[in-house]
Amino acid sequence: MKRHQQWIISGLLAAVCSSAAWAQTPPPPPPAEPGHPHHPASQADMEKWLEKARERMAKRQAELHDQLKITAAQEGVWKTFIQSMEPKMPPKPRDPHEMDKLNPVERMEKNLDTMREHQAQMQTRLTAMKNLYAALNPEQQKIFDEQHKRVKKEMQDRMAKQMMRRDPPAPDRP
Repeated sequence: MKRHQQWIISGLLAAVCSSAAWAQTPPPPPPAEPGHPHHPASQADMEKWLEKARERMAKRQAELHDQLKITAAQEGVWKTFIQSMEPKMPPKPRDPHEMDKLNPVERMEKNLDTMREHQAQMQTRLTAMKNLYAALNPEQQKIFDEQHKRVKKEMQDRMAKQMMRRDPPAPDRP
């Protein structure tokens, strides 16, 4: 009986040791699939998406320009506003291997730099929007407010649909 227990214990010990060694070895990276940021076609796909976004935005801006009845005096702040809203190509994802070489402080500094760049872009947009809004008369401001609410609602609905596609709700259980 004692010999049988020793055999079981040694087998369990070997299994634990081998699983611990396996757990320390990182798995190979998955192959980049289409749509993955590291897939070669992603840059071309992103440029196509950006072009479509620019077309949609230009159409909406033209409609808003007409609805607001922008005057010649307001045209300068309108153009500045439109230029500030231009969709930009998102930055390329950082190489995870390069990020792994950095210590936690350096990684956080890189992330903070990215956030500062984004904040600067948002500040530019906010300034342009404030200037446009100040140049609009009360009737135009009301139209601008309504359109902004509509676009915000459409974006929220679109994001909710995307989230539902990725992570459908769990079925109700009785």
